[in-house]
Amino acid sequence: MRALIFDLDGTLVDTVYAHVFAWQRAFAEAGLAIDGWRIHRRIGMSGGLFVRAAARELGHGIDMAAAEALQQRHGELFREFLPERRPLPGAVELLKDLRSRNIAYGIATSGRRPEIDRSLEVLGIGEGVVVVERGDVPRAKPEPDLFIACQQRLGFAPSECYVVGDAVWDQLAARRAGILSVGLLSGGYGESELLSAGAFRVYTDPAELLRSLDELGLQP
Repeated sequence: MRALIFDLDGTLVDTVYAHVFAWQRAFAEAGLAIDGWRIHRRIGMSGGLFVRAAARELGHGIDMAAAEALQQRHGELFREFLPERRPLPGAVELLKDLRSRNIAYGIATSGRRPEIDRSLEVLGIGEGVVVVERGDVPRAKPEPDLFIACQQRLGFAPSECYVVGDAVWDQLAARRAGILSVGLLSGGYGESELLSAGAFRVYTDPAELLRSLDELGLQP
């Protein structure tokens, strides 16, 4: 394997639960009460797909304009709740190690700019790193478009890549893209869930992944 494709939220930065709170507040402001655990189970989907799925669970129809308004409000609340971002343990060191050994990597996230900008900044991800965000592809996870686009922009075949993600939606999308995937527990999904969704290996967080790169054939 010669390239890694990383999800962002819950994989490299500790943002999952801020997303949960922001979605819950956005729905509440729209008069739709939704339990936090129901939101958490769908974090990692695209915003549009998330809104439609959550509204369906509530038995409430939602049109495109209302869905877009909820997504916009979620983004505003997310930036308000979490103006500063914290890299997950080992995330910065992992990316630095990959750069030092000339192992290619990219970011493929269901998030959008400017929502993701601060997260990229605290990770030290600059202009030279491939970043594929929701606005770059027609469909988001669990569709494979984000990972396929990132793999193509990195210039590697699917068989030469790993996807690293914290959600079952990452594992499903990677499987559909024909790319082996690695799961991290740092987003709140359980090991058995990630393995069942297709993860090749599961690690606690980026720090454990860094210590275990030899298992992926990425050590010199």
